[in-house]
Amino acid sequence: MSTLSHGGQRSRKDLECTAAATAYQRAFIADLKRRVVDNGEPFAIAQADTPHEIFHAMDIALVTNQWWSAYISAKQLSTHYDAVLERRGYPSNRCRYCTLGLACTLDNDPKRAPWGGLPKPTVLVARLTCECIEHVFSQWAQALGTEFFPLEAPGWQHKDPQWFEHSQENWSEVYEERRIELLVTEMRELIALLEARTGRRFDEAKFESLMHAINEQEGYIAEAAQLIGAARPCPVSIADQMPNTMIPQWHRGSPWAVAHAKRFRDEVVQRVAAGQGVGQRERLRLMWIGAGLWHDPGFYSALEDRYGAVFVWSMYMPFAGPQYIRAVQGRPLHALASRICSMNEVLHLPPWMNEWMVSEARRCDIDAAVMLVPPDNRLSQSGTKITQQALARAGIPTLALDADMVNARDWSHERMVEHVASFLRQEQLL
Repeated sequence: MSTLSHGGQRSRKDLECTAAATAYQRAFIADLKRRVVDNGEPFAIAQADTPHEIFHAMDIALVTNQWWSAYISAKQLSTHYDAVLERRGYPSNRCRYCTLGLACTLDNDPKRAPWGGLPKPTVLVARLTCECIEHVFSQWAQALGTEFFPLEAPGWQHKDPQWFEHSQENWSEVYEERRIELLVTEMRELIALLEARTGRRFDEAKFESLMHAINEQEGYIAEAAQLIGAARPCPVSIADQMPNTMIPQWHRGSPWAVAHAKRFRDEVVQRVAAGQGVGQRERLRLMWIGAGLWHDPGFYSALEDRYGAVFVWSMYMPFAGPQYIRAVQGRPLHALASRICSMNEVLHLPPWMNEWMVSEARRCDIDAAVMLVPPDNRLSQSGTKITQQALARAGIPTLALDADMVNARDWSHERMVEHVASFLRQEQLL
């Protein structure tokens, strides 16, 4: 396993389809630059919890801000870009996950930036899920000479802790019709803006077909999640789960994404049938709560290889079933709005976060959980204490890691691996 420049380790990949997913994403970025820079096609930058499907239906290229931050971090550039913002007087407690893209733009150094940096987008889009988002995206749009289109994130009054059990069919009730209607109104405004700026038209029939294709794709991912949670030993590592889930998600509904999700599911089926497991041997089953540790993916592999502590669960793959699959019911924009309007809430806020994760821990027979608590990412901190307490009541000890998903400045690979191992020994699991 090779070492990255700031002490992180590369992860071990076991699945053939993982290399195919990363190769597709590399080719996509190369093609994006050709389409946007050379051919002048429209392009957007958007947060993960925004309606990407609108852009896909209109054949408008899109890069997700969180994916771009993760890629910058994986290239070991987060410390440099963090210093760029510090020199410009940005507050020290800023959210790194949402600001690395802005820092890359402000640095304006194509030789350093991955792929020379992102080209100027037609629009930036984000939901106002915390107070910093509007500031970050407004300043980013100004630096790029483009427009920021904000989407509201209204309060959720309907508290259904078991939302994941009936979200696919009863989405209008679970996610509140008033919130869905507001987002549909905003999405229609976004569509009008894109049509005016790009000359392209939003085809309702094409969009509805895309929604059905997404349901097929997410069904394969959900099936793989069920297989992985039930199998002993765990057949697929977190290092293979994440790219095979998230790269297709950034292209969801495309023929490639649907085919790749099926390919992933099929490879999981094969590994389960063959009794193949992660690492040398599985001694205990762990749950990873939070975004991926993008600057040190080998952290997971080290615990698997040294201690047989296998990360069976992370949020990305099991999220596909309850939060992405939607019965369209002749209302495709409303079905999409129900998917988008609470994506961050169910991952980060009680009672939705804690009840779902306790249910998932039981489903996967989890022995202990490791929770990433980035000190300056307020949304990612929101429901962590309550979730930790809920897991403890369910008999699942949880270690909170005071670390950031993209900032490697205070991270030490060996120290953090040993920190988790010490926690597992203390809980008499090792």
